[in-house]
Amino acid sequence: MSATGLREITIADADLGLTFPAVVQYPAAHAGPDTQMGPYTFASTRDAAPADGRFPLVIISHGGGGSHLLYRTIATHLAANGFVVVAPEHAGNNRRENTLQHTNENVVRRVKHLSLTIDAVLTDPLLGTHVDAVAVAAIGHSIGGTAVLALAGGVPWSRERLPITVAHDSRVRAAVVLAPATEWYQAPDSLSGVQIPLLVYAGRLDTMTPVWQAELVVRAMEASKPATLVVVEGAGHYAFLSPFPAAMQTPAFVPAQDPPGFDREQFHRMMAPEIAEFLRARLNDTGA
Repeated sequence: MSATGLREITIADADLGLTFPAVVQYPAAHAGPDTQMGPYTFASTRDAAPADGRFPLVIISHGGGGSHLLYRTIATHLAANGFVVVAPEHAGNNRRENTLQHTNENVVRRVKHLSLTIDAVLTDPLLGTHVDAVAVAAIGHSIGGTAVLALAGGVPWSRERLPITVAHDSRVRAAVVLAPATEWYQAPDSLSGVQIPLLVYAGRLDTMTPVWQAELVVRAMEASKPATLVVVEGAGHYAFLSPFPAAMQTPAFVPAQDPPGFDREQFHRMMAPEIAEFLRARLNDTGA
């Protein structure tokens, strides 16, 4: 794999008068020191010079009450294999501030902020000229999967059984959803607008977003673009987060825990290349 760089950017939502951070990883011209962000080590060099060329863009939407720093293995692998990857922190639904949890507004804001994040990377003074604007993909975990499906054309429905108006983004040409929260899409035809290839992962032992929620997506996609379902044996809901540092792997910290016998590190060594292969093939397919 090649050298990668890391850049922190701040994105503005002028309508709401707020900003939110994002981390961008990208192919770098030369290798350098790793970057430490809180307890997490990124195998990427801060503000490294980008490698020559134009690269596909991948945006990652984190889970509810989570962090944009928790998908390092996926993001770093993609960056090292020729992708620009950006992970925003969702305002109002992150580890520091979670007032929008379980609200319709959270879905609306997430979708809007994913589009704003794409805009920000395409116009970034360091990276903008290195991004292929017609090769954009999205990855979402849990409620992040809800947002990615909406971004790609889905219409989420509220608990009051009313459609939630979101702004779709036709720039997204392929997507990966990890343990998606799809109870928002149980209304008939709510996913009929999703016309892009999907790779869908589910944990066999996930009790938060059980396998049926991933299967719902696959069934809905049968009439449009195909969706590939991967059910990960022995995996729980948090298996898709990067392995945590040893000091954080305590019984009290639930996101670091896995069902007995499940090897998260080994799983990520398999999953990250699978995602890269899927996105590379679909973004190179002019029919995607």
